[in-house]
Amino acid sequence: MIESIFIARGKTEPQVEVAEIELVAGKGIVGDRNFSREQWPGQNVTFIELEEIENFNANYGRAIGAGDTRRNIVTRSVRLDALVGRDFRIGEVVFHGVELCEPCKTLGSLLASDGMAVHEVVRAWVHKAGLRANVLTGGVIRVGMRFTGGAQAQDRML
Repeated sequence: MIESIFIARGKTEPQVEVAEIELVAGKGIVGDRNFSREQWPGQNVTFIELEEIENFNANYGRAIGAGDTRRNIVTRSVRLDALVGRDFRIGEVVFHGVELCEPCKTLGSLLASDGMAVHEVVRAWVHKAGLRANVLTGGVIRVGMRFTGGAQAQDRML
């Protein structure tokens, strides 16, 4: 289920929580910094599990919020790593899970603290920092909507 949605207008702009977003096939989220960026596969939309944020906070005595990870869509009760290479749906919008959204130095710098260095943050988030996905079919999604599907990419009907 979608717990929260965030967009940022620019690379250094703060994340803004919104109730719904419009997505365009092959381009991503209207109004987001990554809209229509084609440099990297899966740059259209990023997802992260709220459970992983909660685990990070519990394991490291932190209190980061859902928007602090710079991911667009925060989920609950969805194993995002199982969606790599698969198509899935939220409402009318169809996505293709491209790859895990592994942590980078930027995320490490954003979440580092006096008690936790950048490299320690990055290590803590390996294989837990979310999913990169492309938008196959556009539409609108809202907080509270549920995921369906998960068909193998080779089973996708074109």
